[in-house]
Amino acid sequence: MGQRRFRWLLLSGAAAGLFCAASVHALNTQRLDPAEADTLQAILRKLEPLIAVKKQDGTANILTWEELYGPLSPDERALLDAFRRLKAAALGATSHYFGEVSGAVDLVPVGPQSIVQGGEVKPLDPQFLPRAAFEAYERMMAAMERDVGKRLRVESGYRCPAYQLYLFLFYLPKHGSSIVETNRFVALPGHSEHGHPPRQAVDFINAEGINGEDHPEEFEALPEYRWLQQHAKRFGFALSYPRDNPHNTSFEPWHWHHEGEAR
Repeated sequence: MGQRRFRWLLLSGAAAGLFCAASVHALNTQRLDPAEADTLQAILRKLEPLIAVKKQDGTANILTWEELYGPLSPDERALLDAFRRLKAAALGATSHYFGEVSGAVDLVPVGPQSIVQGGEVKPLDPQFLPRAAFEAYERMMAAMERDVGKRLRVESGYRCPAYQLYLFLFYLPKHGSSIVETNRFVALPGHSEHGHPPRQAVDFINAEGINGEDHPEEFEALPEYRWLQQHAKRFGFALSYPRDNPHNTSFEPWHWHHEGEAR
């Protein structure tokens, strides 16, 4: 996808307020009530075909608000509005609120990328990074390959707020329909480094498909991770959620962010 089309998509997403409902829906953040849970399941069913197409053509990460709201009923849109109003601080977390990105972002496609599992080559979903983060990542991987003969792939780079909300909703049932618990693992829109280019997050995965998502200690044991601990700072990258971090967020050894290189 060319940059011109991406800029149009991003700017059109700024008009999301057209969908916002006037009524205010107060969510049960400890556990969705049965009506909320039913509405959530209806939303996920309606969005599944859209997300499948967006993943296939490589544009899921730059999903617009209009595309997300489009298939939904007024009640379902109102539930999305309620999630968008949530702030992590009200859920007992200290995640920084970055706000929802607006304006054009100079994104660069990463890849194509693949991993090898069980002798089978598996392509990764298309990813984007802001230009500065992409160029730093490429320099860092070249250095890692020289030192240890390995490179990490980008499993998740830039994610727009609309797709971030979809991911939060998708994982919510897997955490007992608890917004508070889900927020420990998936950021709310506007709170994610993945959607904030000045502090762009990158989730790494190694060539054999180890990403640590279910078992962080597996990624922590990789020579690639040890290399990052020693050298990532030179390229402007920092670990976002170390052990016992103050953000009430689980340990994520795969999740780093680009702060910019020292001059």
